[in-house]
Amino acid sequence: MIDTHTHLYDEAFADDFTEAVERAARSGVEHLIFPGIDSSVHDRMMECASMTGGKAGTATGLHPTSVREDWKKELGFVENRLSEGGWAAIGEIGLDRHWSDTFFREQTEAFRIQMLWAAEAGLPVIIHVREAHDTLFEILDSLQEKGVPMRGVMHAFSGSLETYRRIKSYGGFKVGIGGVVTYRNAGIAVTVKDIPLEDIVLETDSPWLTPVPFRGKRNESAYLRIIAERLADIKGLTMEEVDRVTTDNAKSLFNIK
Repeated sequence: MIDTHTHLYDEAFADDFTEAVERAARSGVEHLIFPGIDSSVHDRMMECASMTGGKAGTATGLHPTSVREDWKKELGFVENRLSEGGWAAIGEIGLDRHWSDTFFREQTEAFRIQMLWAAEAGLPVIIHVREAHDTLFEILDSLQEKGVPMRGVMHAFSGSLETYRRIKSYGGFKVGIGGVVTYRNAGIAVTVKDIPLEDIVLETDSPWLTPVPFRGKRNESAYLRIIAERLADIKGLTMEEVDRVTTDNAKSLFNIK
């Protein structure tokens, strides 16, 4: 399995990072994708990735909640990192009005710029969106009208079937299914029945969005198996099939050898 979105480099794992990677491997997770957030976590992310022995790919990007007064400087940091090459994706990028919309206009501009960079670099994007879907789709519509190629993953997808179809209309997008699919009365547990397995990648978003039965505790990549097993149960498939197809999806999307 491949955890396509994990922040194992977060300070929450400062005392047991190596052990967390080992636990993930024992549970069947063969590869990890570390999404970027901003310049403040970059060095730690790269250091942790180097400690995995080639098991982690990294992304660079400016997270919407990190768009503040210095957003142009932060974007410059991303641009400089992109020039170095070797990235699995551009992300985690997107829009977020949940915590604050003080810099929402700047968020939209940063998102648009990074989408264009991804197209130029031939990289997939990792998109975070919270309470801003309408604006996100407006931006994607305008990029599509201009012929900008787009592919990537809609991270932590929990939308309706209609929203999934809208996302698919932009081209090569997958939806990231994580711990929320295990929650009681979670809408995504119903929606995912009708989403083809070929359009799904697995993710934990550790240390957040911990699946049942560990909800309320720190999440980690080892719990990806719980998510995969729940997905198999919902869709009436074997665990082996979910593992094989979602792994192939992730390898293709992120160019994992």
